[in-house]
Amino acid sequence: MAVSETGGLLYSPRIIRSQQRCPNPDAGDSPPVQTRSFPEGGCSFQNDTVMPFRGGAVQIALQALSRQARQGNPISELYAVPISLKYRYTGKMSSVIQATLKRLEQATPSQTEGGDVYQRLRVVAEKVLMGCEQEYQLTPTVEMDWNQRIAALKVQVLQQCERQLGLTPTPQEPNRERVYRIRHALETQQNTLLADGTDGWEVMLKATARVLNFDAIYDGYVSEKPTPERFLDTLIRLEREVFKIDQPPPKGHRQAYLRIGKPINLKEHLKDYQRDRSNTVDQLTAQLHQTVQRNLDVLSEATARGISW
Repeated sequence: MAVSETGGLLYSPRIIRSQQRCPNPDAGDSPPVQTRSFPEGGCSFQNDTVMPFRGGAVQIALQALSRQARQGNPISELYAVPISLKYRYTGKMSSVIQATLKRLEQATPSQTEGGDVYQRLRVVAEKVLMGCEQEYQLTPTVEMDWNQRIAALKVQVLQQCERQLGLTPTPQEPNRERVYRIRHALETQQNTLLADGTDGWEVMLKATARVLNFDAIYDGYVSEKPTPERFLDTLIRLEREVFKIDQPPPKGHRQAYLRIGKPINLKEHLKDYQRDRSNTVDQLTAQLHQTVQRNLDVLSEATARGISW
């Protein structure tokens, strides 16, 4: 979940920081170099969910070490440090949740006001999901659960955009990668008018934004741990869809909790990288992703303990 810069951390709940140990600056050498990357490649809009990492951060770092080796220079100690951040609301959020739900119920409309908060949330979410399915001419079967319906909706949106742009569908790729490919193709198109005369740029930009908004969502996210953060993660996502706004207003003050994982010295993996670049990058990226998610789970469990709203 994106937040403003605090404590030197940049706009992401999950960061991999790569730190190169350079010579002593007191001796006239260059100061230590630190770079920060955001390997999710975007926001998941769920503070308890880590999206799949892109391999670029690891790839660039290993390329730099490989270049040092080719040039016959000493290989630097280069560490990838996985950092997890969890944001927790500091105040009582019941009234905020109620007010947000009421606005969504009025806009949907959903006649559930006054009932159980979670059931009201599900009614609103059902209305939104049904509206999206109707827009893309999808008719779910009675056997399909919500997760299957959400998955089918994302598939339909992406395939429709790829078809309109003449792209080969790539169902094996993560949804985010397909969105980025669609948007890149849009930027290179000179004529984006669709067959019915509508502006394909606006249509597909809206469609891909919808996929990103719902990329991480799944049925059960709130019920498995009904914290204020998870309620509001989901309500904000619904606000984004219903009210067509990119960034709904903040719901309250939040405190950040940080957990740092064990650093990985990429120098120790250079020989593996030189033998098999793709597999080495994939393995290190997966290891960093798992560490960040595991530490985020620890933070989520710790911050949820004792919460009452």
